[in-house]
Amino acid sequence: MGAGWSTEEERQPLLGPGLGPAPGTVWRSREAAAAGLPAAIPGPGRVYGRRWLVLLLFSLLGFAQGLVWNTWGPIQNSARQAYGFSSWDIALLVLWGPIGFLPCFAFMWLLDKRGLRVTVLLTSFLMVLGTGLRCIPVSDLLLKRRLIHGGQLLNGLAGPTVMNAAPFLSTTWFSADERATATAIASMLSYLGGACAFLVGPLVVPAPNGTSPLLASETSRTHIKDLIEIVLYAEFGVVCLLFCATLAYFPPRPPLPPSVAAASQRLSYRRSFCRLLSNMRFLMIALAYAIPLGVFAGWSGVLDLILTPVHVSQVDAGWIGFWSIVGGCVVGIAMARFADFIRGMLKLILLLLFSGATLSSTWFTLTCLNSITHLPLTTVTLYASCILLGVFLNSSIPIFFELFVETVYPVPEGITCGVVTFLSNMFMGVLLFFLTFYHTELSWFNWCLPGSCLLSLLLILCFRESYDRLYLDVVVSV
Repeated sequence: MGAGWSTEEERQPLLGPGLGPAPGTVWRSREAAAAGLPAAIPGPGRVYGRRWLVLLLFSLLGFAQGLVWNTWGPIQNSARQAYGFSSWDIALLVLWGPIGFLPCFAFMWLLDKRGLRVTVLLTSFLMVLGTGLRCIPVSDLLLKRRLIHGGQLLNGLAGPTVMNAAPFLSTTWFSADERATATAIASMLSYLGGACAFLVGPLVVPAPNGTSPLLASETSRTHIKDLIEIVLYAEFGVVCLLFCATLAYFPPRPPLPPSVAAASQRLSYRRSFCRLLSNMRFLMIALAYAIPLGVFAGWSGVLDLILTPVHVSQVDAGWIGFWSIVGGCVVGIAMARFADFIRGMLKLILLLLFSGATLSSTWFTLTCLNSITHLPLTTVTLYASCILLGVFLNSSIPIFFELFVETVYPVPEGITCGVVTFLSNMFMGVLLFFLTFYHTELSWFNWCLPGSCLLSLLLILCFRESYDRLYLDVVVSV
């Protein structure tokens, strides 16, 4: 089955071929059965306090993966001096994230067949290897650069799990009125880790000053290199600690399912792909997710270059990126909690978010053309438009994930979200690769943002929503 339990026995469906339990059926936990106690749970639907610990471990793993992925962007000038990185090296260090999604389907298969614990352990082990490679002390700068690239690639391979498995985890451990919140927390922490890299790196590693002979000396280069290695060792220590905690305690699933949907049988791996590729509604909403978020990711990667003509410094551009991601995480979790309270409103929430994203991106684009539009071009207006754009787009991610799962249920959650994040990351990778070679004129790129947001808004507007998983939980459990 596609529910992804860890053993052959656990992979058997907890519900039979029918829609749900027969009237009067009661469920008894393993602990109660072992103790000879009578069953006390009417129907499938028990949650455990340990679910928050499982969510915390998974979210921290996503946070660390995002932090490691964005290590080099905020300190790229220092890294150039310390290790001799070229512009291509810096771009490739960022590209290893999208490249890590190429074997995404293998991780989806593993999640579907072996369950959450095995997949998360493999993911955290890849992160340990990746961060460890970057810390190997070698004097040869060429070898050191290769080790760093190898480490970033291994960390990129962890991306499919930390970004795709959030809906699977929330379905496995959380009840129907907590699923969207759990999905938002698990998926947003990875982005928050990338945002915190804008603070950690620059606070520890000083930026080089090419006009000063002292800072251009070998002593200064060695000092900057030592500080960068402190950051690398600290990240390695955090990842090792999370791996040990996951190894010590990260159960594949709870003893009893939290809902009917968590216990029901799912489609096989092959049939899931056939269902996804033949479902026009899913393809429509997948494009609505992949296009604007892919464009936004590519736009964010060159935000400092886009804002340079309007006299915004690299530091200000970094703060704009930081606050847009942090705001998106906070609003995304709040929106998901609202969706848990008022069910069946995912499409309406996305319409509101992308209406705001379209207006914010249009405001930013027209502000950059102040010589034509005569709109006020100030630091406040640039901060406000960019941060609002990031808030609206980033907060839509967990809402999209929940809508994907509801639309194509009973396709397993890991496969559904894996396909859409693969599309988004490939779109972002192509844009970043293109911008690496053609970054002399980026004003046209500003128009891609409102265009993609408007296209997504139209696709969402034409989308016919359905809540098959929610219907199963509400109707069958009653």
